[in-house]
Amino acid sequence: MAMATAKASSPLLIRSMAAQKPIPSATKTVGSKKASTPSVKLLTRVEQLRLLSKAEKAGLLSAAEKSGLSLSTIERLGVLSKAEEFGVLSAATDPGTPSALLSLSLALLALGPLCVYLVPEDYPWEIGLQVLVALVSVVGGSAAFAASNLVSTLQKSS
Repeated sequence: MAMATAKASSPLLIRSMAAQKPIPSATKTVGSKKASTPSVKLLTRVEQLRLLSKAEKAGLLSAAEKSGLSLSTIERLGVLSKAEEFGVLSAATDPGTPSALLSLSLALLALGPLCVYLVPEDYPWEIGLQVLVALVSVVGGSAAFAASNLVSTLQKSS
């Protein structure tokens, strides 16, 4: 105790004369601020990349129309409003979506060989399970990888 009082009254102790930072008020939230990311304008990017022209040249639009899928059908069924309810359209603008889709694709592509390696081949239903899981993992992993690339391309600013 004597040492503490001696230090407080020491002639070498210099108190700061700089203004102290005010303590944040209880009503103000203190935390890390998110880095603001520029908003993604999907329709502008679709136009810049000429995706609709490429889809038309590939015959995708006429094939969709032949199968009964047209813009009026999409509007009548409310497909876009349902997609927004499930968060599909807002996920396309989320910066974390491409990496999440890439992670999903890698996990799915690893699941097929893992299932074939771990599931024994004693019964025919086990072989069927191997084939089914391998097929789903290859198709799903490839689709997730393609979706990751598409969303990443749409989110890039030109």
